[in-house]
Amino acid sequence: MTPRASGTIRFVLNGAPVGVADAAPTLTLLEWLRARGLTGTKEGCAEGDCGACTVALRTPSAGGLSTRAVNACIMPLAMAHGAEVVTVEGICRDGLHPVQREMAERHASQCGFCTPGIVMSLWCRAPGEGAERQATEDRLAGNLCRCTGYGPILEAAREAAAEADARADPAADAAMAERLAAVGPLDMTVDGRRVIAPRAEADFAAAVAAHPGATIVSGATDVGLWITKRLFDPPVMILAHRVEELRAIAVEDDALVVGAAVTHAEFARAVERRSAGLAELMRRFGGLQVRNAGTVGGNIANGSPIGDLPPALIAAGAVLSVARQGSRRHLPLEDYFIAYGRQDRQPGEYVRSIHIPLDGLSQLSCHKVSKRFDSDITAVLAAIALRIEDGIVDEARIAFGGMAATPRRAPHAEAALVGRPFERARVEAAAAALADDFAPISDHRASAAYRLAVARNLLLRDFIERTSPEVPTRLAGAAIGRVAA
Repeated sequence: MTPRASGTIRFVLNGAPVGVADAAPTLTLLEWLRARGLTGTKEGCAEGDCGACTVALRTPSAGGLSTRAVNACIMPLAMAHGAEVVTVEGICRDGLHPVQREMAERHASQCGFCTPGIVMSLWCRAPGEGAERQATEDRLAGNLCRCTGYGPILEAAREAAAEADARADPAADAAMAERLAAVGPLDMTVDGRRVIAPRAEADFAAAVAAHPGATIVSGATDVGLWITKRLFDPPVMILAHRVEELRAIAVEDDALVVGAAVTHAEFARAVERRSAGLAELMRRFGGLQVRNAGTVGGNIANGSPIGDLPPALIAAGAVLSVARQGSRRHLPLEDYFIAYGRQDRQPGEYVRSIHIPLDGLSQLSCHKVSKRFDSDITAVLAAIALRIEDGIVDEARIAFGGMAATPRRAPHAEAALVGRPFERARVEAAAAALADDFAPISDHRASAAYRLAVARNLLLRDFIERTSPEVPTRLAGAAIGRVAA
């Protein structure tokens, strides 16, 4: 029996139950927290880049209770329904948490504006997870600061880890998970604006069919910026993040089937043993807060020409499942993108899942070029899947992002490789053929000439990584030659 929808946003804040019935659907969690006097959570960029607004979001999971660092500045308050929110004030109810104490004692804060967000990112580390330098740097990639001493922060993270782990309380977490799981769906209307957050896919499909013009929100890492930067105020928002069927990951018929509401962080864990190249790309996908909220389906459905996932999934041979109430259809992912701002999704339809062939994942390499290693928008992304038998390229799937109005394959470059020996001369011919595949534009991220030159060079780098894995080709990150095993 489907539980009755509540007209009140119900969640737990720093251990205490909260009910909010009068919040506009676009009110962000950050705005609500600061209005309540919880001003440790800061607003820096209001777009999920700086991490000053970081809070912990705790939700039921298969393992009990999942704790994730998220950006409160772009998260609608309604998305806290059925979750526990922990702010920097909430981690020191019984005295300073070890992370706070070590940050203070090691003088790891200067102006202090960004410090609460840094503390919360470190607090969200799961018991037993690494606290060494690289793990901490990855954890803090979404926390930008212009004055804090990073050495003392790394020391604080390392020294606080053991005591923080000792404070873990699995029994309390299990009780909280059970309490949160009992919270039913949400259907709330305030000032003529409605937000619907179903739990079951049947209810979600019915809502989308009844409101075909509604804004579907999964992680809000894109829509959240519409709200904060464009003052976007849709009449109906339908939230997908609690729909259980859309959050599943499974292996079916030699394919990894990923629900549209699976977060990037969850997806990264699912592919790390199947494709180290894709896992390395996911490591550079925004910051941890973005990966903890943004979803695989959202990155596809928004149709961005510079979204990182679509080129990689296209190269892997992914098939998209699109659903409407009572029906489903499947199409190659590359066919979903029609033109800039246009996708093959009809009113009442929604992206349901992505089916990624396992052999495509095993053949995949990914090459992202951006101005920063972490937390930056891509200038050019190349994704290359090759099947090579006895030195001959049997199949080539090469896809690019940032080279056209949509993520696209490079058919001329592929044709230059297929059926021929995998050798440098053929790869150089494929690189030259990219001029027939793409006519990139110039913008503030890169010029057209730069993009084409980089795209050609990425094909050559891929060749080197596949044939001479001992040759260093990257300042950071895994190369395909170290991945294939």
